[in-house]
Amino acid sequence: MTIDYAAIEARRAEIRQRYVLPRRPSSSARGLHHIALLSSDVERTIAFYQDLLEFPLTEIIENRDYQGSNHFFFDIGNGNLLAFFDFPGLDLGPYQEVLGGLHHIAISVDPATWERLRGKLEMAGVPHQIESGASIYFKDPDGARLELLADHLGEMYGARVL
Repeated sequence: MTIDYAAIEARRAEIRQRYVLPRRPSSSARGLHHIALLSSDVERTIAFYQDLLEFPLTEIIENRDYQGSNHFFFDIGNGNLLAFFDFPGLDLGPYQEVLGGLHHIAISVDPATWERLRGKLEMAGVPHQIESGASIYFKDPDGARLELLADHLGEMYGARVL
C-alpha cells in the first residue's frame, strides 16, 4: 500500500484552515477532572504511580458502580487527576489498544523532573523509548501507554497548541 503523504499534508492544511479559528471562543469545560484507567493490582499501581513516577495518591474510595471495587486517584498537577478502578472478581483480560480507545496519556513535567524520572525508569528496568529529546514513552504495569513530556502545558515540541 502506497501512502500519499503530500495529499495527507494538504488535507491537514485544509482542516486547519477551516476549523482552527483565529479568534477561538472560550471552552465550555473547566478542565480535565480525571482520566480513569483499570488496575489489576491496586498496590502495584500505587507503587508505580506514587513511588516511581512521584504522583501522590490523593484518595481511595469504593467505586459507586461496582461493589467492592476501588476508585483511587493520583495528583498529576494543575488540579488534574489520574484515576483507576479495580474490578475484583471480573476477568477483564490484558490491556488492548483499540481504535477509538486510549492510545496514550501525555503528562507534562519540567525538564529536571523529566531527567530524574527517566533515571528512575531505567533503574527500575521499565522499558521505554525517548523521542525528540523531550518525550519518554513507556507502559504502566497493566500495559497502558504513558508519555512524560518535558514541554510546557499548551506546547508540543516547541509549537503552541493551546
